[in-house]
Amino acid sequence: MKVVLKNLTKVFTNKKTKSEVRAVDNLDIEIPDGKLIGLLGPSGCGKSTTLYMISGLQTPTSGRIFFGEDDVTDLAPEKRGIGLVFQNYALYPHMTVMQNITFPLINNKWKKKDAAVRAYEVAQIVQIEELMDRKPAELSGGQQQRVAIARALVKQPNVLLLDEPLSNLDARLRLQTREEIKRIQQETKVTTIFVTHDQEEAMSISDFIVVMKLGIVQQVGKPQDVYDDPVNLFVANFLGTPPINIFKGRIQENGVYIGEERVMETTLPDQEVYVGIRPEGFIVDPDGEFSTNIQQLEVMGRDISIVSTHPDSTKPTIRTIVEAGVNVPTSGQVRFRLKPHKVFLFNAETEERLR
Repeated sequence: MKVVLKNLTKVFTNKKTKSEVRAVDNLDIEIPDGKLIGLLGPSGCGKSTTLYMISGLQTPTSGRIFFGEDDVTDLAPEKRGIGLVFQNYALYPHMTVMQNITFPLINNKWKKKDAAVRAYEVAQIVQIEELMDRKPAELSGGQQQRVAIARALVKQPNVLLLDEPLSNLDARLRLQTREEIKRIQQETKVTTIFVTHDQEEAMSISDFIVVMKLGIVQQVGKPQDVYDDPVNLFVANFLGTPPINIFKGRIQENGVYIGEERVMETTLPDQEVYVGIRPEGFIVDPDGEFSTNIQQLEVMGRDISIVSTHPDSTKPTIRTIVEAGVNVPTSGQVRFRLKPHKVFLFNAETEERLR
């Protein structure tokens, strides 16, 4: 089911101060049928509000929501054909897994026998069929998450909505469960929209990501495309682990300068800029055009992370990733060549990408 959001806006009004907060501002995106889309951004960017408007739990201030060709903006949640998984799973503690999964069907007047058959079909998809007689307290966090997904899928929804689905899991379970979500989505082919502030999580399983800031969409695209081609400084800064390194710089006489070092050539006009360099964009070279001051080296198996400083960096430290085996000095100054396709220039005032 294709989902289209047209000029979607949500304004909250503080009853005491009468001030308005524009949580979602003129959102205009199309989510293709059968794809997994990540709504991504920092806390307060409007991603959960967007999800709740799609679900019908919140009413838009303006704009329209379409499922396929149908305008569902004014439909109640139960009439939209959605499955919703909350951050805390919202399982019924006194019910078994079977009862939790079949609850929506029984509520819709299904016969118990038919509901049980459908529940086992979905349980096999999410691989919890051996847990059907247990109660939520007897399950791990990852198992509870799968039960919540099964309950959402059992109604055969047109759209599956996941609100911060992995935030309550430890690091190992997060990795395992996000892979499960991707597998389940590919198997069921249900259009899935999930909200997260974890960019690594979003990039690893999404077909497309929607990066948001203060209620406004910054960029939409395939995760790798957005990473490789950010439209502004916010997107470049938000995506990537370790994060991108940002320096105050300038363009002067067809050269890009960081401090007094001319680090690359350009045809752009003279101006003040921010220079963004991805951690993998450095090549250690004693004759390189750019230098930083080493603080420490972190050997991480196949890679070495060089932690260093520079007076024009906007962050306390710079992180550089190079292959293990590269001869790196352990102290003092280290010099680099830069990979041009890993260097991005941004206008110092607007923070928009320069091309």
